[in-house]
Amino acid sequence: MLSPKKSGYNPKKLAAIKEYISNNMHTTGMVVIVGGKVLLEYGDLTQVSYIASCRKSVLAMMYGKYVENGTIDLDKTIGELGVDDLQGLLPIEKRATIRNLITARSGVYHPASNSGDDASNAPKRGSKEPGSYYLYNNWDFNVAGALFEELTNQNIYEAFWNDIGKKIGLQDFKLSNQKKGGNIKYSKYRPYHIYISTRDMARIGYLMLRKGNWDGSQLISHSWVDEMLTPHTPRNQMHRKAGSDYWEYGYMWWLWDKESSPHFLEGAYTAKGYKGQYITVIPKLDMVVAHKTVVTGGRSTKWADYYKVLKMLYEAKN
Repeated sequence: MLSPKKSGYNPKKLAAIKEYISNNMHTTGMVVIVGGKVLLEYGDLTQVSYIASCRKSVLAMMYGKYVENGTIDLDKTIGELGVDDLQGLLPIEKRATIRNLITARSGVYHPASNSGDDASNAPKRGSKEPGSYYLYNNWDFNVAGALFEELTNQNIYEAFWNDIGKKIGLQDFKLSNQKKGGNIKYSKYRPYHIYISTRDMARIGYLMLRKGNWDGSQLISHSWVDEMLTPHTPRNQMHRKAGSDYWEYGYMWWLWDKESSPHFLEGAYTAKGYKGQYITVIPKLDMVVAHKTVVTGGRSTKWADYYKVLKMLYEAKN
């Protein structure tokens, strides 16, 4: 545990953060890492549950190795790869590339097998050229997961464990806990939900903070981390209402727009999941924040409250 005084953080202000969480949020686990050490922790960091759409950011991390060794060609079209779905895809939709999928710019507006996206605001099918328009659509992400399995000839969970999980010492991850969701009546491509603990989320964030390096081993190349965090969709092209005033989008990571965000969040990015699952990396503070709300009984943590906690953490620094 990092001493607040030695780290330059005000203990009283850190205590106030815990009080704010307790009084205003449904947080079940949160841990803040600064310089590789725990600055603040709250709740049960070992409880395992699904991390919702944070799974997409994890998949982006997994893609790098296989793009760089030629196993995955991001510019291959889904038509060339034989992708189709229950209602069939239009010829224009089959021109979408894998790169279009992982940037949410496919132009494919086929129903997804799971909700939680912006599909209700989708344009008419066939109206957008692949690559030309951003829409946060689970169909894209689910197909990106299916193609990862097909092209690498691996189960997505086993690949995650072998390539990343065991190498960064995940403590609570078990292959037996992992299961895909979705309703195959709508689409045959299912979401690859990931079930891990808050402290394991923090390790994933720390790997990103260190540009893919873990204890001297380069698990993800610097260049792939940089590519993931490049704004492939700038703020003025975002079409999702929630947070569209300050977000940009990379390869399945949400990036703070430097022009509209507080200066301490310049270069920061986050994985965001349904009802309060977050992995946030703030390079200017050498900080990772992992936050979980176990979704039971209608519990949910609002982004606005979590964002306030991030600001309080910055303000707690002496």
